Amino acid sequence: VQLQASGGGLVQPGGSLRLSCAASGSINYGTVAWFRQAPGKEREGVSGFRRADRKQVYANSVKGRFTISRDSTTNTVYLQMNNLTPEDTAVYYCAAASGTKIFSAMLQPDTYEDWGQGTLVTVSS
Repeated sequence: VQLQASGGGLVQPGGSLRLSCAASGSINYGTVAWFRQAPGKEREGVSGFRRADRKQVYANSVKGRFTISRDSTTNTVYLQMNNLTPEDTAVYYCAAASGTKIFSAMLQPDTYEDWGQGTLVTVSS
């Protein structure tokens, strides 16, 4: 099973982007998430989604601006990003785990078994 992330690009501050993560194969993941990694920084959990109860979690830095969603019919996870700032510039990765993960682990990289290849988001004027 593979994850394919897309939707990154160059956007001006205050703009919006929607990232997509499509999963090939027939597995329905129990927990999915988006991470990002800026140059010289560690990978950071951005948002997670738990399929069993539709629980969502967000990093404090993106709360109120980003929204995670999942289309079960196409097995695609989205990250809608609004009001982007230069601090959001990073390579964004989607990740997935087969089980239902505890809330406190949903933004931890070690939680996830499968990773997409990353898509670059650049916020600049």
